[in-house]
Amino acid sequence: MKKIASWMKQSGPQGDIVLGTRCRLARNLEGIPFPGGASRDDLREVLNKTSAVVAHLQGLGEFSYHEMGTMDTLDRQILAEEHLISPSHTQNPQHKAVILSDTSNVSIMVNEEDHLRIQVLKPGLQLEKAWNVATEIDDRLEEHLDYAFDMQSGYLTCCPTNVGTALRASVMFHLPALRRLKKVQEVLGTVSKFGLTVRGLYGEGSDIWGNVFQLSNQITLGQSEEETIEHLARFTDQILHSERQAREYLLEEDRKLATEDWLYRSYGILSNARTITSQEAMELLSDLKLGVDLGVIEHSDPERLKQLMVQIRSAHLQRIMGQALPVHERDRLRASLIRDTLNDNS
Repeated sequence: MKKIASWMKQSGPQGDIVLGTRCRLARNLEGIPFPGGASRDDLREVLNKTSAVVAHLQGLGEFSYHEMGTMDTLDRQILAEEHLISPSHTQNPQHKAVILSDTSNVSIMVNEEDHLRIQVLKPGLQLEKAWNVATEIDDRLEEHLDYAFDMQSGYLTCCPTNVGTALRASVMFHLPALRRLKKVQEVLGTVSKFGLTVRGLYGEGSDIWGNVFQLSNQITLGQSEEETIEHLARFTDQILHSERQAREYLLEEDRKLATEDWLYRSYGILSNARTITSQEAMELLSDLKLGVDLGVIEHSDPERLKQLMVQIRSAHLQRIMGQALPVHERDRLRASLIRDTLNDNS
């Protein structure tokens, strides 16, 4: 768990706008209460059952099992910053675990809201590939675990809104042009009418940082997994089209100079700031990424910028420095890391 998850530092299809794709399946074990109402013995039984099946996943990659209570706080926070576990999974870590693939593109949370949360993450827009891997892992686990399932309702979950397929598919967008033109609400504001929802960087209840938005399905009952993926893909295409139109608009002759000035000012602050918060850094790095994607600003390694957007987060920064740091020191070192990275490109 020392390397940044590959999905966060690699690019994929439509990678200038789509940072990543995720498919997540919620599963519970038959005869054991959901984690919220389970006893310690119940939760330990889930841990024992899931740790025993890790070996059966090895044909799909190399997997390792980690109990959250044995990990230090910083390692748990890093997994959350890389979207491999939810922020809530870092809290009260006793009787929780995570199963990770060697590439950290697959994670299985144990005893989060449900007994199992199977997640597959891919760089760029790869909904079908993420789903194919998720269902393959799910099938392999189901050969050795007895899932809670009802013939009418489907997979039984803690939250009623997940009952059915229990599939949550999501696409993580970088939409700086739409936000600059104040058109995000116009483009995303109606998706709830079509069974979709928009969330921030870390999912439900999180803020919008760095112009990153997550679009995911809300409906899990009454449609197949394939229909869910196709429905989300159609709306993804519409959002991609809108963002590309906005980017073209920003580069039209009568506003190109203003766009270049805005992007280079952000670049200038990042290149010279001596202290900077996580939020400001994310916003300015969003501008810089847009500048590079538009060809306005030259950068020899665009994927390094995506990696930098991870490294400047608090837990990663402290891991780089090898020690816990007070907030003001993190802000100083974050600015230094950004300057050094950008100077390496010059």
